[in-house]
Amino acid sequence: MKTPLVIDYFSDVLCVWAWIAQRRIDELKHNWPSEIRIEYHYLNLFGDTGERIGKQWRDRGGFAGFGQHVIESAAPYEHAPVNADIWRGATPKTSAAAHLVLKAVETIAGGPGSATELDQELRRRFFVSGLDIGRLDVALSVAVESGLDGDALRKAIDSGEALAALMRDYQLAQQTGVKGSPSWVLNSGRQTLYGNVGYRVLHANVEELLHRPEQEASWC
Repeated sequence: MKTPLVIDYFSDVLCVWAWIAQRRIDELKHNWPSEIRIEYHYLNLFGDTGERIGKQWRDRGGFAGFGQHVIESAAPYEHAPVNADIWRGATPKTSAAAHLVLKAVETIAGGPGSATELDQELRRRFFVSGLDIGRLDVALSVAVESGLDGDALRKAIDSGEALAALMRDYQLAQQTGVKGSPSWVLNSGRQTLYGNVGYRVLHANVEELLHRPEQEASWC
C-alpha cells in the first residue's frame, strides 16, 4: 500500500477559524480515508488571553468586543455555531490547559490522532456551550465525561509527559514557521496553507501532491 500523504495540522482550541475549519478537515478525511494522514498539533496562540485579547482589544471593547468579532466571523458558517455570550461569560485565561489534556490523551492512547474526538468536544463545549475550558479541572472533567480514564490522564500530566509532548508541538510550530491557527503544512514543510482557507484550495493542493509524478516533487 502506498504511504499516506502526511498533513501536519496546527491549531489552537480557542481559535474560531479552527472551529470553522473542522468541516473542511472532515471533508478531506471523507474524500481520502486511506490516502492521507492528518497529524494534529497545537500552537501557542491563546496561551495568555489577558495579553492577546484583554490588552490588544482594549480599545475595541476588550473581551466583549472580541466576542462580537468571533460571532460575526462565524455567522456565515452554519456548521460552526457560536454561543451569543462567547468571550463575555466564560473567559478562559489560556488554551494551554485544554491542549495539555489533549496531549495527555495522546500519551495514554497511542499518539497523534487519538484525541480528535475529545478535541472536538472541548471546542464544542467552549464555542457552543460557553464552558471555560481554560481551567484544567474543567478540561479534565470533559475528558472523563467523554469516557476517558481520569486517573491515567492525571498521571500523564503529573509526570510531565503530557507537558513535554505539548512543548514539542509548540516548538514544532515555531520551527516550521507556522504563523497562526489553523495551518496545514504539506509536502514535508514545502507548502503551508494558513487561515480561513477554502475547501477547494485544500482539495487542489492535496490532489496535486497525491497524483503528480514523484520526480516533480522538488525543483531546484
